[in-house]
Amino acid sequence: MEILLEELYKLDLHIDKFHDRKVFIDDKSYQINGITQSGKTKLVKNYLLSLKKNSYLYIDCNDIRINTELLNQQLNIFCISNSIDVLVLDNYNHNIKLVNVNQRIITCERNIQTDIENSLQLYPLDYEEFLAYEHKYDSSALNHFFQLGGFPSMHKIHSDVKNTTIQNILQFSLDTLEFDILVVCAKMISQKISAYTVYERLKSIRKISKDKLYKSYEGLLAKKYMHTLQKYAHAHAIKKLYLCDISLKSALSTDKHFGRLFENMVFLELLKSHVTCFYDDGIDFYLPNTNEIILCMPFTDERSLFKKLEQIEAFIFTHEIQKITAVTMNREGSISHPLSLVEMLPFDIWAIGD
Repeated sequence: MEILLEELYKLDLHIDKFHDRKVFIDDKSYQINGITQSGKTKLVKNYLLSLKKNSYLYIDCNDIRINTELLNQQLNIFCISNSIDVLVLDNYNHNIKLVNVNQRIITCERNIQTDIENSLQLYPLDYEEFLAYEHKYDSSALNHFFQLGGFPSMHKIHSDVKNTTIQNILQFSLDTLEFDILVVCAKMISQKISAYTVYERLKSIRKISKDKLYKSYEGLLAKKYMHTLQKYAHAHAIKKLYLCDISLKSALSTDKHFGRLFENMVFLELLKSHVTCFYDDGIDFYLPNTNEIILCMPFTDERSLFKKLEQIEAFIFTHEIQKITAVTMNREGSISHPLSLVEMLPFDIWAIGD
């Protein structure tokens, strides 16, 4: 094990061109959580490359050469003898003991209980981060975003193997049941579904334990491969389900429903902006902190929007909604309303507007 530690210590790290993310690492210790391919490793390596070479030790815990028992015996001694200031345990597992150095950084898919106080949640690219990878910022950028989604690595993958590449990534990172659950959920994004709904779908095609499915379903939510949205003022109502990235829809399903895909994309922008929101009957997203409603209407016009406002009029007046934004593909404009400011905004303008 000592030979391996020496090899890792002397190894030169390398990353391709780094694009800044909306989260960053400073000189504190961090636990960085995020699904596979969200950019955790690249974020960490970019930080390490700003430090003196002999001040850090980077270990990928997925390295099959690692003997955990021997590592736990030798890591602290190695760090002391080499004056290691920064220790990175990428793809950390809880069986590895954290040693006491000035700065410790671990990465994992879901939150793990440790004595590291600072945590960062890294999601796949939002639209503004995605634009850093684009050569020009015009309508083609949004179309490209729909095609590629938010996994940074997809910019280097040819379109003919994109879906199979995503499938392989997921199958490597998830167990069989988790993958099967994700496949089912990909067909029902932006809809009200529960773990029981998924169980009913899966039990017809494979033998399955309800308890095990529920545990795996909750695990996918905890690791943030999926997200749910609660109905406003109805905590026990069935929640709406969204995927971690829109690219999973086409990679795992042949079902076509652009409106639901578009809603999933809007939800992810709200999620990554840490906006508190809920759904309600006829309302995609209600933002109580700002008295705002967001409607996902990719191909709407003034007439369709006006009809939609009539359908949710009671909610608008009851909750004194001050602003209503209809997020569209390319339509922009406004209509008059006695209580609220009503706007139509193209997604690309809305997503980077703040």
